[in-house]
This record gives sequence, structure tokens and C-alpha cells, in this order.
Amino acid sequence: MTAHERNSSTPIDPVKLDRLAEVAVKVGLQLRAGQDLLLTAPAVAMPLVRRIAEHAYKAGAGLVTPLFSDEEVTLSRFRFGHDGSFDRAANWLYQGMAQAFSANTARLAVVGDDPMLLSGEDPAKVARASKANSIAYQPALEKIVNFDTNWNIIAYPSLSWARRVFPDDAEEVAVARLADAIFAASRVDSDGAVAAWEKHNAVLGERTAWLNGQRFKALHYSGPGTDLMVGLADGHEWVGGASVARNGIICNPNIPTEEVFTTPHCRQVYGHVVSSKPLSYQGTLIDNIAVRFEEGRIVEATASRGEEVLRKVLDTDEGARRLGEVALVPHSSPISESGLLFFNTLFDENAASHIELGQCYSKCFVDGGKLTPEQIAAQGGNKSLIHIDWMIGSDKTDIDGIHADGSRVPVFRQGEWA
Repeated sequence: MTAHERNSSTPIDPVKLDRLAEVAVKVGLQLRAGQDLLLTAPAVAMPLVRRIAEHAYKAGAGLVTPLFSDEEVTLSRFRFGHDGSFDRAANWLYQGMAQAFSANTARLAVVGDDPMLLSGEDPAKVARASKANSIAYQPALEKIVNFDTNWNIIAYPSLSWARRVFPDDAEEVAVARLADAIFAASRVDSDGAVAAWEKHNAVLGERTAWLNGQRFKALHYSGPGTDLMVGLADGHEWVGGASVARNGIICNPNIPTEEVFTTPHCRQVYGHVVSSKPLSYQGTLIDNIAVRFEEGRIVEATASRGEEVLRKVLDTDEGARRLGEVALVPHSSPISESGLLFFNTLFDENAASHIELGQCYSKCFVDGGKLTPEQIAAQGGNKSLIHIDWMIGSDKTDIDGIHADGSRVPVFRQGEWA
């Protein structure tokens, strides 16, 4: 930490920001000596990026390469770009990222842009740009969802994001409150953050061990507006907290995280379910989502707000109407108890149990690293250009595990582990 940063006036606690960087490198990535690091972040997150680089090099990083985004540059595209530009994406960049991950480069993403940045832009252009980017990103995304390398996502409290979460506060107050919320959820608000994460990972490990021991055939969700049977993929495996990547490094992909998750069978989901929290997706708040599944596929979908965007998402490809992940989160999680809507899935998904539309994780299969895409599909894994989590759990949600013989075991009662 340089002298000018220590002495500068800022609503973001520099000590806790440094702890977050340290946790990202030592817990999120467990970066190895000689390993390169590819880092993406909003330009405003430079104070955190500098701290990450420092801790990465102290850990013996080979080369830290940062790539930055900027909100004004993004808006310029939608306001001044010619129509054809919205069907293009930086294929060369994502191919290079895929090559880097194949060469054992670690991946760290810092989120912090205004989650509603594109809310005032043409939704058709937003959808076209998103689809083009999703297609171009596939080579790199496959390396991530298959856990070829160690990766991690953390957050930076930008002013534009803070304004969304705390619209009635003065700017400095809003940033300070968002920073405190991020630090608390990320378990870096006190000394001993690395040890705190070791303890938290142990608890999540106990949950996954119990679920894997049960070998449930399906999960049944019930609650207000919800009667949903989710079949689980053949050979599914529950994962939570720290995970072993294919390169042998244990990493925590998400900081924060409160979930344990696995792969549903994409052709064995039946019934109906409603969202318990709004979904912020590319500048649109999609609220009161209600869908009905038949044979794993969404056949009816409505929303009280953002329904047009929801329908565009569902029409992305065949897999967009099927589930790729199911995650269990207790209602008493710290993020839920904060009472905040972060407008960011990294945080909001850790406030409630959720399901995910789109691409599954090969990691969530027994010996998933050895399975081919064809084997994963045969066992019920879903493939899609998208991966979008939305929350369905609440303090009124009950979940039963269903064994192959039809017997039931309580898993959640009123939103808590049973």
C-alpha cells in the first residue's frame, strides 16, 4: 500500500480492500508460483486491481495481465455505433483467453459496473450484442465451466453501483455502505480473513458430503406459487465452497458464496415455480418470474416486469429453456439477512436457493473431468450459450430429497437446512 493511498480520503476502507485482494489471491485462486493471471475489471476498480497485482506477485505470479472495461465506452457503442456492430464481438480476444486458460493461466474477474447501465438502451440491440458476445466467448467459457483452471470472481464498490443499491444516500455514504456490505459478505471485514474462509469452506464441505452420501434422484420444492420436481443428473455431484480445478489447484470460484450446488437432469424437470427475488440482467430488472416446466423445458413464462427481456433470453438457444444448475442456500445466509438487493447475481444468488437457466458445470459430475461433452449430455447435463441464476427460495420454501425408491428426506424446512 503506497503512502498516497494510505493518506487519501476515501469512503472505502483501504485495509479491508487489501484483505479482499489477499483473499482473492490466496483463497479464491490459491495462485501458484510461476502461474500467470488474467484479470478483468471495470476501470474504476483500479485501487483493488493494484492490490491484487501486489499480492499475486508476492505469491510468485509469472505475469499479471489486466483487461479493463469502462461504462462510458460501453454506452458510446449503444448510442453511436452503427447497426451492424451489435452482431459482432471480439472473437480474437476470447480465443486468446481460451489459449491462456489452456496454458494454465488463472482467471480473476472483478465486477462492479452499474448493473442497470443499459436499462435506457434499445433492448433489441442489447439482446443482439449479448448473443454475439456469448457466441464469441464460448471457447473461453468452456474452459471456465469445465474448471480447466483455477478462477475466482470478487466485487468492487463503484459509485455507479452504490447509487443503485442506496439511491437515497449521499454518494460517499452510498459507496461506504456498499463497500461495508461487500466486505462483510466476502468475510474480510475483520482480521483472520483467510482462516475465516477455511472455516466456512469446511461447513460447506460438510453439506456437500451429506448430499453426495444421500444420492437423491430428485428434489421437490414446495412453497407459495411453487410445486417443482427437479430430477438430478445421472452421476451428479454436489459442490460448494472450495473446488479442485483440473489443473489440481483448489480454488473458491465465487467470493462471496453461501451455496452448495449440482447439476439437474435437463430433461426431467416438471411443475411450476416463481421467483422470490428480482433478477437483474443486463440493465433490466426482471421481477415476479413465473414459469412452468414439462419434460425439463420451460413451456410457459411470465414476469410482472421485464417479461420481454426474459422471453428473449429463453429464445437464445435450445438449452436456454432448460436448467443447468440447482443450488441450495439457507434463508439465514448473511446476504439474505442484510436485506439488500445488490442487483448483482454474485451476491443476490447467495441470499436464496436458486436455479440456473443454461450451461451446466462438468465439475458437478462424478469424475466430470474425464467425461466427454456427449457423455455429459447423455447423463442429463445441459448445454447453452447462457448461464443465468435466479432466486426461488424463501423462508416459506420446503425442499425434499427423493430417493430412487420414492422415499423422501427433508432437506430444507421454511428455508433452512432440515
